Amino acid sequence: MSATGLNLAQQDAVNHLRGPCLVLAGAGSGKTRVITHKIARLIQTGVDSKRIAAITFTNKAAAEMRERARGLVGKAAGEVLICTFHALGVRLLREDGAALGLKPQFSILDSDDVLGLIKDCGATTDAATARQWQWTISGWKNAGLNAAQALAQASGEGERQTALLMARYEERLTAYQAVDFDDLIGLPLRMLQKHEQMAQKWQARLAHVLVDEYQDTNATQYELMKLLVGARGSFTAVGDDDQSIYGWRGATLDNLRRLPQDYPALKVIKLEQNYRSTSAILRAANNVIGPNPKLFPKRLFSELGEGEPVRVVDCDHEAHEAERAVARIQSLRQTSPHKEWRDFAVLYRANHQARVFEQALRRAQIPYKVSGGQSFFDRAEIKDLCAWLRLWINEDDDPAFLRAVTTPKRGIGHQTLGQLGEFAAKAHLSLFGALYAHSLGAALPARAVGSLQEFGRELNELRHRAQHTVGHEAARAFLTDWLQAIGYEKHLLDNSDSEPQAAARWSNVLEFCDWMAGRCGGQIDDAAGVSVSAERKTLLEVAQTISLISTLNEREQDPNVVTLSTLHAAKGLEWPHVVLAGVIEGLLPFRPDEDAGAAAQAARIEEERRLMYVGITRAQRSLAVSWTRRRKKGREIVAAQPSRFIAEMALDQTTAREDPREKLKALRAEFARRAADQAATPLQDKP
Repeated sequence: MSATGLNLAQQDAVNHLRGPCLVLAGAGSGKTRVITHKIARLIQTGVDSKRIAAITFTNKAAAEMRERARGLVGKAAGEVLICTFHALGVRLLREDGAALGLKPQFSILDSDDVLGLIKDCGATTDAATARQWQWTISGWKNAGLNAAQALAQASGEGERQTALLMARYEERLTAYQAVDFDDLIGLPLRMLQKHEQMAQKWQARLAHVLVDEYQDTNATQYELMKLLVGARGSFTAVGDDDQSIYGWRGATLDNLRRLPQDYPALKVIKLEQNYRSTSAILRAANNVIGPNPKLFPKRLFSELGEGEPVRVVDCDHEAHEAERAVARIQSLRQTSPHKEWRDFAVLYRANHQARVFEQALRRAQIPYKVSGGQSFFDRAEIKDLCAWLRLWINEDDDPAFLRAVTTPKRGIGHQTLGQLGEFAAKAHLSLFGALYAHSLGAALPARAVGSLQEFGRELNELRHRAQHTVGHEAARAFLTDWLQAIGYEKHLLDNSDSEPQAAARWSNVLEFCDWMAGRCGGQIDDAAGVSVSAERKTLLEVAQTISLISTLNEREQDPNVVTLSTLHAAKGLEWPHVVLAGVIEGLLPFRPDEDAGAAAQAARIEEERRLMYVGITRAQRSLAVSWTRRRKKGREIVAAQPSRFIAEMALDQTTAREDPREKLKALRAEFARRAADQAATPLQDKP
């Protein structure tokens, strides 16, 4: 280990500063350390920090990386562009999107807005159908296809109709000056492909690009990266082919396969020393992943010692499985040095498995959180407020207009809005733009026109005030006055099932206002990565970043609770003690589509095996893998079989099986015996 705390392979990766580099970072091998030390090394050798970009997949990862880099190089880290792929896309489009006809203040539509638009374009009220269209269109966009290209390669009438719908959807987005999340990658790519001088400008600006979780990139992200680094290929891609678990959302291992072909000078460095898990856990992980074909073979090792054997817990049914998981947590809290609630996690394949564990934990009065639950920004009351904020940024954002003008209600009904929509469509205007058209009075009653224009004036006034509201106190006062003026607390009371529900929703609103005001005061960095400075901002500037923020919870301190999480949501995290639950055939691995060809089925099993590998490698000190003999399937109880992955772990059968309830019983008996002995000892004999 060097003075920097890096092993030889990590040093090799950090010191390779020119040309393309692929770092194959096994689970727990210190990839974030390598990325942050490489940023520091680049700055140390004279590279301007403003010319370094580090791209991650989550705001949380970006915030952690920024903090670590700051610890190494101080203020200079604040100038490094550390952000998500989507935040980078926003930066490119805000600066140069005019080349595609976008205004700097375009809107970013969330998933619900997109669904509403697609329903409208497809003239359907059926959410399931619209969601299927949404997924198909998203898949095409991630593969780099526009509507015309999707139509050209459509197979069957269903795909052809979806491609035609996609064309209408794209037209609508253009008219609204809006983009969806897929566009934040696809549009910058198109822009750089079409305008060579623009590509050259960004290549000159970025001296080195680092990409985290490279195995999770899709086709458009890879092409965007290639255009940003140019022919010189000054980049570092950090990833692990064994942890590629997002094939269902477009991530492709082809991006790893293509790197040596597209960049013949590529230097490949393997990080195989694991600093997270014991040898027993790593051996199980290596054995599981062994049957998968390897792009770059590697085998993890640990110097943390053998540790506890990996346990297999046989259970009768799901409730029994949850009971045993709780017993294991209680038992380990008595014996392990890692005994805080936050040291424990229960991981599973699908969201629906959480319920029975929640019930068991509540019965045992154990605090917990469900990872991947509803985002703060997905709550209706927060979406209501964000619709107003989006309109400050882009008055042509029709979905935001419709939400804001009807929340709270102000006497403008669906009929009026329908007439306004028809008028706007004929005039090729946005809904807001139509408010001040001279001929509007001929299409709508005078009273309706008056109400709509009053809303428009209110909105313009709010935007003007937000533009000149700077700092924490001013922003807090502005937001308080605004909510009072529109009667939002009363709106919640009138539209909630109960007073406690209304109070809880109002509490969320106040939390949101505090958070907004905090950002205006420079108290919170921009976790979206659009700006990394912490200076005082106007309320309008803060509103611009809202669409990219995923959750408030990402920036909260880690609460002292047991984590319940899907395997997908657990990636990148770790806990001293992990229970991997529901490891049965048909669930993990998930039953493959029987209509799919043999190759597709084999690829699916390989991805599920990688998911099992990810689950195993979340554990630091102890791992229990549980399965049930029976499980609920719909309304039926069906027989279940242990997953093939349990056999593939190749555990020592003499130590593998465990009944935590018996262990807990024995522990309690031991504690009771000690207490009895102590009580029986005469006082004079006690020290």
